[in-house]
Amino acid sequence: MAATTPRTARPRRGPLTTRVITSPWTAGVLFTACLIPAAWIIWRWQHHELGPNWIEAAERGVGDWVLKFLIITLSITPLRRLPGLSALIRYRRMLGLFAFAYACLHVFIYVWYDKGLDWRDMLGDFTERRFYIFGLIAFTGLIPLALTSTAGWIRRLGGKRWQLLHRLVYVSALAGAIHYYLQGKSIVPRAVVFLVIVVLLLLYRVAAVYLKKRPRTA
Repeated sequence: MAATTPRTARPRRGPLTTRVITSPWTAGVLFTACLIPAAWIIWRWQHHELGPNWIEAAERGVGDWVLKFLIITLSITPLRRLPGLSALIRYRRMLGLFAFAYACLHVFIYVWYDKGLDWRDMLGDFTERRFYIFGLIAFTGLIPLALTSTAGWIRRLGGKRWQLLHRLVYVSALAGAIHYYLQGKSIVPRAVVFLVIVVLLLLYRVAAVYLKKRPRTA
């Protein structure tokens, strides 16, 4: 009777949630899902389904998703503290870049279609309406974050300085929520919800930083 060779123990692959989060399929599905809102708005644009104020509807639809992506990106920090969800951190950069991409599309619709490259008209918007100023703050705050989102920039800046710079995302999210709220009209309830969520995420971050430094000062 031939001797049986002992089975080698299979390496543990971690909990199911971690395996699902780190699966290439999950990354592909998430990337595709992030493209769907823009594709849907463009499809409705081309088929004249955005109503009589189609430019404003497209601007607002894309702007909604800028805030949603920012909120989802910021939510990863508290969510990854939960058991089995630490691997969510791998999607934070992608979601943040999608927020910036949608912000660029939002600005492009405003500059090209809404204002027709009329810089005087745009200057009038920024001097007469406060919500445009907050929108500009939100967009310009995202630019350095997108430019320094690579691993190379993390090495150049160093971890601490890179993290400090990328806290600008809270400024952009807060300015974007105020920009959305000040437009008024029928979007006020949803704008309030966005603003409250952003403020809560900001308070969480402030509390986390405080609690992290507290033992050192003690």
